[in-house]
Amino acid sequence: MPRIAKGAIPSPNIWNTPQIYELENRAVDQEGAADAAMRALRPWDGATVLDIGCGTGYHLPALAADALRVIGVEPHGDLATLARRRCADLANVSVHTAPAQELPLPDASVDVAIARWAYFFDPGCEPGLRELSRVVRRGGAAFVVDLDAERGAFGRWFSRTVPTYSAKRVEEFWVRQGWRRRPLDLRMAFERRADLEAVLRIEFAPDVAEQAIAETPGLEIAYPNVLRWRHF
Repeated sequence: MPRIAKGAIPSPNIWNTPQIYELENRAVDQEGAADAAMRALRPWDGATVLDIGCGTGYHLPALAADALRVIGVEPHGDLATLARRRCADLANVSVHTAPAQELPLPDASVDVAIARWAYFFDPGCEPGLRELSRVVRRGGAAFVVDLDAERGAFGRWFSRTVPTYSAKRVEEFWVRQGWRRRPLDLRMAFERRADLEAVLRIEFAPDVAEQAIAETPGLEIAYPNVLRWRHF
């Protein structure tokens, strides 16, 4: 059985099929629009960066290229082990097995915190938000990248898969927390049709995935996201 930190919020797509999720990571935002948007708001050159829900560590090497120090936190122990292996040759990267609501870091020790498609989705993530307020030092920033369920075919497929999700409730929650937002028009681009179909099958309910596959010609998918942020 995998080692999973107490309090972890399950993430079935990467927890159950990390190899396919790796294909998804490779496909998403090859232009680097999300990183460019975050860096315009708070650069991380020479900074300490925290990647919350880092999974197998896909984004850690790119962050480490400019940051002074990069810390990955992942509640799934097996994925955290893969992240450590990925970054074994990077002296400025460390990975911890822990949940977002119990970050194993000192107070005011981080300049930039990033969560991509991890934990910070809607009401219920207040413990993690309190941890961000604790670990991000003054002058720092926290970013959350998430799917925009109100836009495009991807948002429609997601809403069919998770019918209890309320975009209105989520937006009201983040406004109450004092976070700002901007849309991100990302895309997924695959080398093989089989990879695209495999990714859709881990993202959506089976019937929705088959409909998404039927509605998606070629090798690309529009992937509307939203960037949320707060300065400290």
